[in-house]
Amino acid sequence: MTNNHQEHPFAQYIRILGKGKKGSRSLTQAEACTAMSMIMDNKVEPVQLGALLMLMRVKEESAEELAGFVKASRNAITLPNHSVTIDLDWSSYAGKRRHLPWFLLSALLLANNNIAVFMHGASGHSENRIYTEDILALFGIKPATSLSESICQLKQNRFSYISLKHFCPRLHEMIELRQLMGLRSPVHTLARMLNPLQAHSSMQGIFHPGYRPVHQQAASLLGDNIVVFRGEGGEAERNPDVDCLVQSVTKGIMSDEQWPTLFKRRHIKPEQLEASDLAAVWLGTKVDEYGESAIISTSAIALKALAIADDQKQALDLAKEFWQTRPKQKYNPES
Repeated sequence: MTNNHQEHPFAQYIRILGKGKKGSRSLTQAEACTAMSMIMDNKVEPVQLGALLMLMRVKEESAEELAGFVKASRNAITLPNHSVTIDLDWSSYAGKRRHLPWFLLSALLLANNNIAVFMHGASGHSENRIYTEDILALFGIKPATSLSESICQLKQNRFSYISLKHFCPRLHEMIELRQLMGLRSPVHTLARMLNPLQAHSSMQGIFHPGYRPVHQQAASLLGDNIVVFRGEGGEAERNPDVDCLVQSVTKGIMSDEQWPTLFKRRHIKPEQLEASDLAAVWLGTKVDEYGESAIISTSAIALKALAIADDQKQALDLAKEFWQTRPKQKYNPES
């Protein structure tokens, strides 16, 4: 605790954000980076952290603030030495409530076709949602508990999932504050953009459309390649029943592309979600038109982002081919 007569070094950042309607402003990218660095180094008091997070929540983070937060968080992550080429960083922090997490099958489909997919996320911070980590066992997949283990899994199977708590525990602690605060914080946004293993491109889903350009602009400031779109439930999963605006950054160039709806009528939301249906659809013992279309169209967005396909039709055709030729027993833990 600092001397009562001496202002805490972190106080300036709270003041910048909270000095009233006329006196407050957003942090610059450099200020946001320094502020987050102090947080990551445990150089702030708990009340200061809470104040900053809630002030940011009220005003919503700018692209510059997000870029600064991400840069500082990346600097705090200890990376293992590795020579694995990782194609796709895939964030999974929202959980699914209305539909099953079909995007997981998209990721496995890509991995089966020699596209290395590194997935990271968090689970359990919202009730009545299905989180990725909780369903991996359906496919005989063990979550990694370190980035080194993720590297090994990527070498062997081209897919790995790791919880945020295992590679950036400080950010995980901040995400867990949602139960105490009652609100999400900027951590839910910046965690999606971490790309800790420096994959070629990043697959990001958001729920609120206003965050889509913020992710895009922040990625441009960081020099990242990303695709970001309004995903079903906030995950990186295409809803095939509606038009989908995909905003990208590729080699420093920002672009927007509309992916048109694939059905004339929307599918009826299932009354109850059975996670086991995911495995059944992969095995081919159950047919789900919505689910299969979500899997294929989400995979297609990734294929185009990685320049494996040149246009939407080619991407969709290739994703369909991947799906039709998938090894149905590969992820069956009982086989």
